[in-house]
Amino acid sequence: MAEAAVRYLRSVRTAAPEPVEVLPRPELRCVGEDERAPVGPAEFRRVLGNFPTGVAVITAPAATAPGTSPAGFACQSFTSLSLDPPLVAFMVGRRSTTWPRIARAGVFCVNVLGAHQSELCRAFAVSGADKFAGVAYDAAPVSGSPRLSGALAWIDCVIQAVHTGGDHLIVVGRVDALGTAADDPDGPLLFHRGRFTRLSD
Repeated sequence: MAEAAVRYLRSVRTAAPEPVEVLPRPELRCVGEDERAPVGPAEFRRVLGNFPTGVAVITAPAATAPGTSPAGFACQSFTSLSLDPPLVAFMVGRRSTTWPRIARAGVFCVNVLGAHQSELCRAFAVSGADKFAGVAYDAAPVSGSPRLSGALAWIDCVIQAVHTGGDHLIVVGRVDALGTAADDPDGPLLFHRGRFTRLSD
């Protein structure tokens, strides 16, 4: 790690920076049946719930087969990842029934929700329902993924890489286009301690 830091510091002083070396993946294993997990799921959720997050809906276009609908799910584990190249990431449960449809599409759009869109978020958090029924959207300019009306921002992406992370997958997307909607005086939709909330002065 120290050598990587030195290479980075040298690169910012030269015209042609050296590429960053990819570090080896750490060895991961599941907790065995005869072992106790170091932290219980309930306590993990309780403590990590103190970290507020934004809320987004990840969407993908419908498959080419007749009668198929777009895919989408509510996501609070979205983050920016890299400026150069422009990358973002989101996490999705490995048992998600929506993820395989997004993976097959190979593209997705991140819709950052506004404070007024909590009901829309709940609709996209339901499994098995027609999540797009009555929802207004148009097509993102590059991927064609649904761009939800009223969202504060949208990020149009192609899937760059997928990594395992315990019971979730870490999906990295390369940003092809992005934009914002009109300013919303109520700001973004936030999730904190198990409930929706919003910014306040």
